[in-house]
Amino acid sequence: MVDLFGTYAHEIVFLHVFSAFVWVGGMIAIRLAVHPNLQLIEDPKVRLGRTLAITGRFFNIVKPFILLIILTAVIMAVGLGFRAAAVSASGNILSETAYATYQIVHVKEVIWVVMTLNFTWMYVKRRKAQKLFDAGELPAAKETVAIIPKLLLPINIVLGIAAIWLGITLRGL
Repeated sequence: MVDLFGTYAHEIVFLHVFSAFVWVGGMIAIRLAVHPNLQLIEDPKVRLGRTLAITGRFFNIVKPFILLIILTAVIMAVGLGFRAAAVSASGNILSETAYATYQIVHVKEVIWVVMTLNFTWMYVKRRKAQKLFDAGELPAAKETVAIIPKLLLPINIVLGIAAIWLGITLRGL
């Protein structure tokens, strides 16, 4: 992976940043622009149907970008040798700056993993709500999907912004 990153560093970093942009930016757009406007639809069945359709399409769009974030993160972490630069084979810290960088990389990894798990939960909740909607069980579908815009999506937005901030921080270290 060191050679892969050495040869394609620019492309790998671009794919990582672009993927984060699509996922986090898309969540912000859905929550702050699309969701409030969906609430203006008076017919509850139409409103819920449109909500499920939009979130379903968005979730399918971002799945490959989530995989790209994870893949490019691993390639960058190994390719840049963060552990080797921060900690010797005997476990001694080589430099405070390198160790701080190493810690930030791990914090980012944890954030993206938590975001991915949260996304998976949202995906499952939306699919369940879709099945309930298709069966004509509108109140149950609405209750099932309600947690996404109220809690799960905002959590991922905050975590995504934090991860992007840490990524920018890494570029400055």
